[in-house]
Amino acid sequence: MDPALAIIELNSIASGILAGDAMLKKAPVTLLGAHTICPGKYLVIVGGLVAPVEESLAAGVAVGGEDVVDTLFLSQVHPTVFPALTGTAEPSHREALGIIETITAATCILAADAAAKAADVVLSEIRLANGLGGKGFVLIQGDVSNVEAAVEAGVRLASEAGLLVRSVIIPRLHEDLRDRVLW
Repeated sequence: MDPALAIIELNSIASGILAGDAMLKKAPVTLLGAHTICPGKYLVIVGGLVAPVEESLAAGVAVGGEDVVDTLFLSQVHPTVFPALTGTAEPSHREALGIIETITAATCILAADAAAKAADVVLSEIRLANGLGGKGFVLIQGDVSNVEAAVEAGVRLASEAGLLVRSVIIPRLHEDLRDRVLW
């Protein structure tokens, strides 16, 4: 099975909810996220098999019309992206923490996917746009060399698009901060 993921971002909350409804009614996909984002936009994320996700995205774009500001379709998604997006990733306290911060939600997902495919790491969390001024970030854990390779891959992708805010690698995150950041 080839997992896929689609995002649609709209500049109207009402249109966003309507588009999300159309997406879910069009094809058998899993709703991974649907919420307002700053400043006053709406984001819908669905996942599933390639063909249904493509159909779902097309339905959302058709219904959203001129309110659609961005879309993303990504096939062959690394399996760790889904739990990191939905907050169901298994807790893991590895040697190093890498953080990639991007300007857009779509770029954050692309960077996270690239990072997970580049090295043996754990995606702890992908947080998108909500309360972040439309930005996104991904938390990546593993041994130092793998986190460095993963962050490099994600940064390369985000930088090529001109949408990287910052990236950092922390070799041994202090345990008090780790307990707050990596709950």
